[in-house]
Amino acid sequence: MLTGAGRAFGSGQDLHSLAEGRSSGAVRVVSEHLQKYHRVVYAIREMPKPVIAAVRGVAAGISCNIALACDLRIAADDARFIEAFARIGLVPDGGGGYFLPRLVGVGKALEMSMLADEVGGPEAERIGLVNKCVLLEEFEDATQALAQRLAKGPTRAYALIKKLIYSSAESDLQTSMRLEGELQDIAFETEDHQNAVAAFLQKRPPEYKGR
Repeated sequence: MLTGAGRAFGSGQDLHSLAEGRSSGAVRVVSEHLQKYHRVVYAIREMPKPVIAAVRGVAAGISCNIALACDLRIAADDARFIEAFARIGLVPDGGGGYFLPRLVGVGKALEMSMLADEVGGPEAERIGLVNKCVLLEEFEDATQALAQRLAKGPTRAYALIKKLIYSSAESDLQTSMRLEGELQDIAFETEDHQNAVAAFLQKRPPEYKGR
């Protein structure tokens, strides 16, 4: 689970430090500065387990896009997502140009990026930016419940599902179906699958081991 320390998910890049880095020459090319954030995004995407963004308060700029890079997003009703880049004459970074249109569509992605208006938690759920929005007083319990549910599930299958879904989003149908078969062969041999089938036949809850 990825969340902020305190009452916000993240306020984005510290513009004071960025300006100082530019004036001192420490930041010569912004694309090089972004590499450390890109490593975070790649790690989230390539990690063979579900990554949850638990967002309360503001998630602005690159913090917003790191949340979008996560597999699942749960927001408190006080959450505020802001693609703030246009406010300072920049383009979305941290994968925003990739993730945003895939979640909310091209038109909404352009609106959020160009106008840089806040999107509250309930609206974020409505447009598909987050999976679920809950009341702030329920936020901690809801995020823990989601994390526990995933942790107790067939985690090996989750890794394969993550690979299938993300690969298929960038593939044609034939390639996706081929990968589906390859991953299903792997899943079919897992202990979790065999135990779950036995539990179904015996009419009892399955116990997953992640194997």
